[in-house]
Amino acid sequence: MQLNTENIQRSHRMPISGVLCTTCENVECLMKKNIASSVVSEFSYKKTDLNCKKGQQFIMEGAPVNGLFFILKGKVKVFRTGINGREQIVRFAKEGEIIGHRGFGTEEYYSISAIALENTTLCYFSKNLLQEALKKDATFTYDLMLFYADELNRSEAKVKSISQMTVRERVIDTLLYVSRKFGQVNGYIDLQLSRKEYADYAGTTEEQVIRILSVLKKENLIIAKGKRIGIPDVQLFKREISEHNFYLDT
Repeated sequence: MQLNTENIQRSHRMPISGVLCTTCENVECLMKKNIASSVVSEFSYKKTDLNCKKGQQFIMEGAPVNGLFFILKGKVKVFRTGINGREQIVRFAKEGEIIGHRGFGTEEYYSISAIALENTTLCYFSKNLLQEALKKDATFTYDLMLFYADELNRSEAKVKSISQMTVRERVIDTLLYVSRKFGQVNGYIDLQLSRKEYADYAGTTEEQVIRILSVLKKENLIIAKGKRIGIPDVQLFKREISEHNFYLDT
């Protein structure tokens, strides 16, 4: 399958007055952190702003790698095809985060897919332009290297922890992860996911997630209303998996 960025551009392109990296408020964004560099600043004007509607897929697993996406606004689900074609959610992403980096540099094809969970605005940088900027700016290159090192550490910690967790603990960890990343608004996690999506991240079945959420609700560890789930006492909830040192990615 081919990633058709041009089609996304034509149908969902931002207006010329779209947000520039110099005025962007995503302070944790790699581009924003390095915007003082003349090389990065000049390069930033060559980005393409893309609007993706909720449910729109903008990276397809197996498509040729042709660039990186930075989330300007919105929420994204990153997943890959697992055993028997089952969807395996790798992570969720929010403003300021990079999508598609695992295929950048050494891979010819994306190893993941990505879908917008809500109306999302992306900053797209082509592979060739980004490589040119990295060759010219050592600090920018070093920061990207640190980002990759941090991503590797988080991935290894996640694999180690999950392998030692029960299904209940994996579901609890998933809820804590989503809560840490997106926060809670009016008592509920600021991201509505289906029971299947929770299962696809936790590495279990939808039926098990439904059962465990029901038990957690009866134990007053969570509140739930439709797709909305809240954690009244996060510190108390953390104790449920405290023996695993509560170290997973944000």
